[in-house]
Amino acid sequence: MGQLDIQGLGVAFEDGDGRLLPAVQDVSFSVKEACVTCLVGESGCGKSLTAKACMRLLPAQARVAGAVSFDGLDLLSLPERRMRSLRGRELAMIFQEPMTALNPVLTVGFQAAEPLRTHLGLSKREARERVVELFRQVNIPSPEARFDVYPHELSGGMRQRVMIAMALACGPKVLLADEPTTALDPTIQGQILSILQEQREQRGMSVLLITHDLGVVAQTAGMVGVMYAGRLVEFGTVRDVLLSPRHPYTQGLMASAPSKDAMLLKRLPAIAGTVPPLGKIPQGCPFHPRCPSAAPACREALPPEREDGGHRTLCWQA
Repeated sequence: MGQLDIQGLGVAFEDGDGRLLPAVQDVSFSVKEACVTCLVGESGCGKSLTAKACMRLLPAQARVAGAVSFDGLDLLSLPERRMRSLRGRELAMIFQEPMTALNPVLTVGFQAAEPLRTHLGLSKREARERVVELFRQVNIPSPEARFDVYPHELSGGMRQRVMIAMALACGPKVLLADEPTTALDPTIQGQILSILQEQREQRGMSVLLITHDLGVVAQTAGMVGVMYAGRLVEFGTVRDVLLSPRHPYTQGLMASAPSKDAMLLKRLPAIAGTVPPLGKIPQGCPFHPRCPSAAPACREALPPEREDGGHRTLCWQA
């Protein structure tokens, strides 16, 4: 197995006055076994919070509602001791920025070996041998020598490979990858995606991939969800969402992505405005202040979710 089901997930943060400010609202989707599901959207839309809520890695002031199920286990109600036994073993996460996710005062080999010693009880020598093999699998050159280096001695692409090796160390069933190709040049991005795809196929992992890059989505995913202001505004197969986008936000993302047609333009189209900050999400459809086709109904009430053949859209005019 290895399926992650998210139903009605909500994340809110308490401010200094005791008010709850919603950051993620009523998000529902599944990461199917051995498949790749992507979440896309601008920064601040709730993608990373959704993944961290699944792993229960949110700060103390966060309040979580809804349900997250992993192979029949309700992750949100598990005792913390049981949840800790799943993190890194059954569920693993690649965090967004490897330079801050890796401890700068510990060697990368020591950090990659930690889950093996914690979850599998390997000896120091056994863990080292296993990490060297993992480094080799993710195409880290001279893996024996790289075991004893510190994060600052590696390039961004090498640090990302270390993060992937750490996440894969115990053979997880579900991998949550938060922007694993951010800030890498296109060649290194392609290599990282190839490693993830190869490892997923070999291990039969389910993958939740968070990205800004629609090209990455088209290349890797089977299903894709588009998030805006903490809500899942569109969800479906990659073919449906990318070739026939129904939500104006998805259409705007597609129009602003570099393409052969866009190269003929002097300037790429852009979505006007910015994502509303926490506590200032407008009434009605949260996208209506930026939507070129907003109608009065969009300003008054949140639209109902419409579904057609598994293609879900949160829009009055879809």
